[in-house]
Amino acid sequence: MPGTARPNLQEGPTLAWHTVIAWMSLVGLFMPADIDPSTVLRTVLLVHVIDAIMCGLFASNNGYPRGLWTLLGFGCGAWAVAVLILLPKRQV
Repeated sequence: MPGTARPNLQEGPTLAWHTVIAWMSLVGLFMPADIDPSTVLRTVLLVHVIDAIMCGLFASNNGYPRGLWTLLGFGCGAWAVAVLILLPKRQV
């Protein structure tokens, strides 16, 4: 109807994109909440590169495809490392 005001929707607390990325990659567990978003992004990228290297090493030592697990380590971070550590050693 013309002339009626919209109800005032009160916004709740918002979550920034860099906070979500930090927590999904488990970096948020160790970083302060008020850190600069560019620092969060650089730290997450560094941690994911290290996770990719670790996944590649674990995969080649346990008989899994090294390239696949390196990509999974870069994309999924510590989650891929945890899965790879829990997987049994393959008999080749």
